[in-house]
Amino acid sequence: MCIPPGPNPWKVICVLEELQIPYKIHSFKFDDVKNPPFINVNPNGRVPAIVDPNTNLTLWESGAIIQYLEEVYDTEKKLTYDTLNERHLLNQYLHFQMSGQGPYYGQAGWFTVLHHEKLPSAMARYHAEIHRILGVLEGLLEGKEWLVGDKCTFADLIFLPWNARVNMVLATPPGEDPLEPYPNVRAWHQRMESRPSWKRTMEIRDRLMGEQGLQPNGMPRGLTNMAEYEAFMAKSPEDQQKYLDLQK
Repeated sequence: MCIPPGPNPWKVICVLEELQIPYKIHSFKFDDVKNPPFINVNPNGRVPAIVDPNTNLTLWESGAIIQYLEEVYDTEKKLTYDTLNERHLLNQYLHFQMSGQGPYYGQAGWFTVLHHEKLPSAMARYHAEIHRILGVLEGLLEGKEWLVGDKCTFADLIFLPWNARVNMVLATPPGEDPLEPYPNVRAWHQRMESRPSWKRTMEIRDRLMGEQGLQPNGMPRGLTNMAEYEAFMAKSPEDQQKYLDLQK
């Protein structure tokens, strides 16, 4: 399993933990995924990617990896179903997360936090899309605990990593909960956060991020607010790396 500490790999890690599949992590710095040896595993230079020694399969794209893990290793159907309709509903939500939540949250994070120039129109567009996605989920969860059927499935868990970062990508003021206007989503999110698999996943994430000089929220150690983070991002890549090396 090849990852640096971004949101998408933790969908896969959480599924691995739920299914108790043994795995080994190879963690890469952000820029290193664009270079060998990682691009020899994934020429697209994105994470996560897996190499399964049991089947000799190398696979990338988090959605494809999760579908593979479910087909090969979830023999007890813990996170899926046998029935046709339910299987296709699970895949529907997988596509919704991959084409909707992930890209919109990612772009919101880029223009809110990482882009060197503040573009209010871009920020407004992607913030609005986040709230639209949350509104869709709020309606889907009305009167029920899970998206499909009566149990937590991979279709639920895949939304967890990005929603865990929604306060950062929306630059929510301290003390405010961006999920408060969406009580069904917030309760659903809290149910998943309480699962042992997610707690183990976060322990692993925090350790790996610490090894790269990062806090759990993605900011370098020693930075306490967005103004300091923006000043850090304005530095040259070389100066950024020097700072991170001092924080390890």
